[in-house]
Amino acid sequence: MADRGVDLSALPKEVRDQLAELDLELSEGDITQKGYEKKRAKLLAPYIIHTPPPPPQNVQPPAPSSSSHAPPPSSSSRYRERRARRTHRSGGTRDDRYRSDIHTEAVQAALAKHKEEKMALPMPTKRRSTYVQSPIETRTPPAMRRQSSVVAPQPQVNPNLQSPESWVNHIVQGSSTSSSASSTLSQEYKPQYQPLYQPHHQPQYQPQHHYSTLVPLKHEDIPLLPLTAHSENSAPPPDVTAVAPPARGPRVDLPSNAVVRGMSRGQSRSSMMETADGVPVSSRVSTKIQQLLNTLKRPKRPPLSDFFTDDAEEIVEVPQPDPNTPKPEGRQIIPVKGEPLGVVSNWPPALQAALARWGATQGKSPALTALDITGKPLYTLTYGKLWSRSVKLAYTLLNKLGTKNEQILKPGDRVALVYPNSDPGMFWVAFYGCLLAEVIPVPIEVPLSRKDAGISQVGFLLGSCGVGLALTSEICLKGLPKTPTGEILQFKGWPRMKWVITDSKYLTKPSKDWQPHIPTANTDPAYIEYKANKEGTVVGVAVSKVAMLTHCQSLTQACNYCEGETLVNVLDFKKDMGLWHGVLTAVMNRIHTISVPYAVMKACPLSWVQRVHIHKARVALVKCRDLHWAMMAHREQRDISLASLRMLIVADGANPWSVSSCDAFLSKFQSHGLKPEVICPCATSPEAMTVAIRRPGVPGAPLPARAILSMGGLSHGVIRVNTEDKNSALTVQDVGHVMPGALMCIVKPDGPPQLCKTDEIGEIIINSRAGGNMYYGLPGLTKNTFEVIPVNANGVPIGEIPFVRSGLLGFVGPGSLIFVVGKIEGLLMVSGRRHNADDLVATALAVEPVKTVYRGRIAVFSVTVFYDERVVIVAEQRPDASEEDSFQWMSRVLQAIDSIHQVGLYCLALVPANTLPKTPLGGIHISDTKQFFLEGNLHPCNILMCPHTCVTNLPKPRQKQPVGVGPASVMVGNLVAGKRIAQAAGRDLGLIEDQDLVRKHQYLTEALQWRAQTDPDHVLYILLNAKGVTVGTATCIQLHKRAEKIAAALTEKGSINTGENVVLLYPPGIDLIAAFYGCLYAGCVPVNVRPPHPQNLAATLPTVRMIIDVSKAACILTTQNLMRTLRSKEAAASVNIKTWPTIIDTDDLPRRRPPQIYKPPTAEMIAYLDFSVSTTGMLTGVKISHAAVSALCRSIKLQCELYSSRQIAICLDPYCGLGFVLWCLASVYSGHQSILIPPFELETSLSLWLSTLSQYRIRDTFCSYSVMELCTKGLGTQTDLLKARGVNLSCVRSCVVIAEERPRLALTHSFSKLFKDVGLSSRAVSTAFGSRVNLAICLQGTTGPDPCTVYVDMKSLRHDRVRLVERGAPQSLPLMESGKILPGVRVIIVNPETRGPLGDSHLGEIWVNSPHNASGYYTIYGEESLQADHFNTKLSFGDPHTLWARTGYLGFVKRTELLDASGDRHDALFVVGSLDETLELRGLRYHPIDIETSVSRAHRSIAESAVFTWTNLLVVVSELCGSEQDALDLVPLITNVVLEEHHLIVGVVVIVDPGVIPINSRGEKQRMHLRDSFLADQLDPIYVAYNM
Repeated sequence: MADRGVDLSALPKEVRDQLAELDLELSEGDITQKGYEKKRAKLLAPYIIHTPPPPPQNVQPPAPSSSSHAPPPSSSSRYRERRARRTHRSGGTRDDRYRSDIHTEAVQAALAKHKEEKMALPMPTKRRSTYVQSPIETRTPPAMRRQSSVVAPQPQVNPNLQSPESWVNHIVQGSSTSSSASSTLSQEYKPQYQPLYQPHHQPQYQPQHHYSTLVPLKHEDIPLLPLTAHSENSAPPPDVTAVAPPARGPRVDLPSNAVVRGMSRGQSRSSMMETADGVPVSSRVSTKIQQLLNTLKRPKRPPLSDFFTDDAEEIVEVPQPDPNTPKPEGRQIIPVKGEPLGVVSNWPPALQAALARWGATQGKSPALTALDITGKPLYTLTYGKLWSRSVKLAYTLLNKLGTKNEQILKPGDRVALVYPNSDPGMFWVAFYGCLLAEVIPVPIEVPLSRKDAGISQVGFLLGSCGVGLALTSEICLKGLPKTPTGEILQFKGWPRMKWVITDSKYLTKPSKDWQPHIPTANTDPAYIEYKANKEGTVVGVAVSKVAMLTHCQSLTQACNYCEGETLVNVLDFKKDMGLWHGVLTAVMNRIHTISVPYAVMKACPLSWVQRVHIHKARVALVKCRDLHWAMMAHREQRDISLASLRMLIVADGANPWSVSSCDAFLSKFQSHGLKPEVICPCATSPEAMTVAIRRPGVPGAPLPARAILSMGGLSHGVIRVNTEDKNSALTVQDVGHVMPGALMCIVKPDGPPQLCKTDEIGEIIINSRAGGNMYYGLPGLTKNTFEVIPVNANGVPIGEIPFVRSGLLGFVGPGSLIFVVGKIEGLLMVSGRRHNADDLVATALAVEPVKTVYRGRIAVFSVTVFYDERVVIVAEQRPDASEEDSFQWMSRVLQAIDSIHQVGLYCLALVPANTLPKTPLGGIHISDTKQFFLEGNLHPCNILMCPHTCVTNLPKPRQKQPVGVGPASVMVGNLVAGKRIAQAAGRDLGLIEDQDLVRKHQYLTEALQWRAQTDPDHVLYILLNAKGVTVGTATCIQLHKRAEKIAAALTEKGSINTGENVVLLYPPGIDLIAAFYGCLYAGCVPVNVRPPHPQNLAATLPTVRMIIDVSKAACILTTQNLMRTLRSKEAAASVNIKTWPTIIDTDDLPRRRPPQIYKPPTAEMIAYLDFSVSTTGMLTGVKISHAAVSALCRSIKLQCELYSSRQIAICLDPYCGLGFVLWCLASVYSGHQSILIPPFELETSLSLWLSTLSQYRIRDTFCSYSVMELCTKGLGTQTDLLKARGVNLSCVRSCVVIAEERPRLALTHSFSKLFKDVGLSSRAVSTAFGSRVNLAICLQGTTGPDPCTVYVDMKSLRHDRVRLVERGAPQSLPLMESGKILPGVRVIIVNPETRGPLGDSHLGEIWVNSPHNASGYYTIYGEESLQADHFNTKLSFGDPHTLWARTGYLGFVKRTELLDASGDRHDALFVVGSLDETLELRGLRYHPIDIETSVSRAHRSIAESAVFTWTNLLVVVSELCGSEQDALDLVPLITNVVLEEHHLIVGVVVIVDPGVIPINSRGEKQRMHLRDSFLADQLDPIYVAYNM
């Protein structure tokens, strides 16, 4: 700073006035920071003195009492007036507990530095309805909802409100970084680390506005595009995003003409992707992603060390220490001794004896004055009354609570004291009554509701202390929550409690001869004080009678208490300092205590100062909060005097940030008689009780020293005087000397209690008679805390005496002064460095948050994610804060904490006002907040996650090694190792016995004609409706006749030539089957297409149109209804209906026969085309020949043992793949009867499929995953109802799921389990597997071993390896065999890169050879190379003659112990996933389903999720099935689970409504459609979070 060497008070008055004016201009925004600095430097230039270097001691002389918080005394009156007006305006917002002007200045400087580096963070997108807060709604311009076919009506806008332009301009210009008068940027400030590049100008954070109006923005405020300007000599930034996905062989590059991308939105793919990085210009989402990428390209802080080496199994290594870490260099510390505890002749032998003495001799003397809610005295309890009531209570407790022979309470029992903060009198009587009765009081907070923060933990305390009885007052009892019958609620986790009212009128006067027993203080417990630890567990610290008495004696000696003094107590009298000074030591010394409850402080913050003034109190007991509140309200009182105070005890003086509160309070109240030497900070803990306290000073003596420490040093646990960079300095005040009679050491906080060196920060441990004795009822915990023997550097104990851990971190300064820098509870250990939660709070609050968050309502904690602690900050947002303000504040907090503490924040969340769990005195319940965060119950209204910046310990990305070993060597290596080649085959198709059969089965048309002649009335098909009623049947002859009619119509009406393609557009049913055979009879090639959905023509009709165009169909066969749909107005909106080919409706055709039934010249001719949209959005058509049809049908007949006497039930979509084959072809070939259940009927009648199976006693059934999921979700809870209806599935011996994906084990298992109750055999459910190149590779038949399950290691899988592990192993993934390989099919596992065969249990691509392989892709121009690659490929080594088809799926073959039908060991095929679907991230291969499974487990409100990558960012889309308030809870949970289980950082989290993720008829997610919709901004998301 320019004025570092200048004493401002020594400057001439006019210079001071000009400086004040300048400060004001800056704070009001009338001058820029740069201009301010220039002018200020100019003003001060003549007065700068070059100071000598600071003294080497780590302590500097105290600041002058007119501390920097007050403006210079003679600044201009205008300045003072405006400043006063401002402070008044800001209300109770500026929490000076955490305030230090030096720190604010440091933060501003850090932010200014970041401003130079320009951070453009993308702002999250939020749907308007997610805002919880109403008042701002009127001021925030509504963000545009998606521009879809339905435009949401804009809300009526009040014409008096500002237009969006003015709004945006206002935001932009008002975003000056600095609004604090003291924020000046230090000129000799050296940044901690130089960024790798610094663009010439760096705009600050970029608010994103998506309004319909374009706003002229100022050039210097907002970057429009990523900055590419680098300074001349700097290296370009490392690009974290440019890991090019390795080419995956020609499998993916299907040319656009060969395979048409589904769902084109009227423009070609290329027209959308024209800009750099493939980001569509029109899309708001992707500009944000681009912005996020640019942010991520900024140089990361270099990680402390690259500890995570990626060995084979990615084991996380122990961090290697950084050689530049500061290390302690001092000698070993010597224990510090307090002065001896003096013996005073009239000190009582026990505390109760003191009360008895004062009750008898000084009965009229006041003991306690309680205040009402307005701050006026309510009653005064004298020592006489206190004594007599306590005796009455003691008598009642011991003699009147049970029957004469069986008293409920005996001496030594524990009782809970439940009294409100506003009733100290009742509490005092109860406490001393218990002491006199020798029962052990356990004071706790009054439970207000079942949902109190930490209520069940209090139950743990009561349980561990064995409490069964609670004392309370009548008023308090009335206020406790009750059940409807009027009984007190049983609180969660509490033992059964009896409640006793202690009001005087209910107490019994003891008989004349009864006297309480007052023994000399011994080591029995006197009382138990509760204490919540970091995890939120509440334990009871037992204090013995002798410890209680000794503590009172040492406090009396240290604080110099005299008999009859007056003390004002603002602290909680149930525990800690409030109890020790205000209840116990006060009675020992006959002090008059004035108790100021929290409620009064809230209503009248100055009340305690007024009480000191009125009662001429000598001692006041306060916290920094009370100092701060008194300063805020100070202007209301002129004539108060604090001259009577000899001691102002600051209970949280050990908090490093208390120093600024003390200074500010002193500067404000010095003029009211407050003497500087009366401020006495102290350090305490429940276990060690008072650790140290500053003794009241002598007037005129020099004030104690301050230590200015380097934050960097502190984070490594060493003390370093901060000289070079004052922005990361911490100023701490001492907390005085050790207590009389105590011995103190400093030991390392973790590991064995080794003594620290003199310049090392450690935990303070105390040996004293005046400390806690144990955690009551918890001997294990007690040993580690209350019986610590310190050891020296060699690990040798330094003595016999046990010490108590205080939980405070600190060091011993010069003159044996104790300095405390934090608490173990607030310690966050991130990457091996310590950070103090309070320090982070202070930095966050120094980022002027007055507009955004409430001070004092901010929580900092750490969560363990991926082998390290991660820092989370949660604050309460003001209701009137705008989205932009909040986001700007959040991004600036990130920068400030990064600069000052060198630690990255993992998550910053803002929650609505008053929603964080509170402690009884209004603070934040940290452990509950953390619990809510981890459970997803925090309900934030704003969240910013920064995993990219703070997770520095990810394993290095895998570098794919060039394959040095050829496929031949691999094969030989496998053979040498005794591993067989990974191949498997079904049984032989067998020779066909009889020539007649050969002819009959050569073509399906001939099979149908043969059946129509030989068995005309055999029913082949039965079609059911939703009620289970037969609505259509087809016998062999009926089907033949209908096929003839259609063939005749095709040749007459459609004038179709043989070999032309005909599209079949039918709902699932018998019409479709008849039309198929009609086409074959006429010699046309049928193309089966799913009809468009009448309610959703816009989405489904373009796909139909595309297939019709691609297949060059000459004609469409359909029903009358669908024909009307195709020609409707609605259809015209999405496609050109004038250019349909000929449409023939087959509903009422005349009875005609074709001149002859076509017979193909060879079996290699194409029978039909099979079109399907893959999960990656590719529309692929394959050609199926007549030979393939009959081979496939024969294979299925053998595998499933199908004969004409058999019945099967099919609940599948009949449009492609194996579903179509089973629906249309298999019955005609094998003669069995098929009961057809259209899957859409299940939507109206869920139990249709299962009741059909039961009714017809079906043995074999085929379904899809979507059908199984419908039944599991919809009927899973209704199995009793199904039973009652007589549904019995014990007849089912095989239920096969038809799919082209990895078996969904969880779904099949839960289906089997749920319907076991209605007789379904656990062995019945199995799966099939097919692909585009071969429609049916595996199908669980009727014979053969059951499908087996193996567990594979997910980490190995990502490296393209298979490692089998035991069930339940961490990171294990269960895989189920995909059914038995069909007869005539051979599969082999091949390395997709080298095309060489792989060994057993190796992961590779599944290649298949079989007579029913498809003949090739259906393309417009016969793409030969692609056909050759996918359908007629040869191995590069091994068996060079066989032709294989590549399925495009990864899997492995494993030989099992089971035997197949022929008695050989069975080879099982396991499908892992589609190659096209896999995500290449960090050089590893991920299967989306694995990440999605983890995400769906993360929170109960996630219904379904899908993942995809975009410019190397992982995007997770999750459907929210809960309320929109839960939307933001999902963001951290999703980020955590993916990081923990998959070692990946999520780039974007999108929360959407249920049903948004597109799923095709097979139940597969269409991730690429989802990706396109997301990038074109068509999802209407509830929330989009861009993780930094």
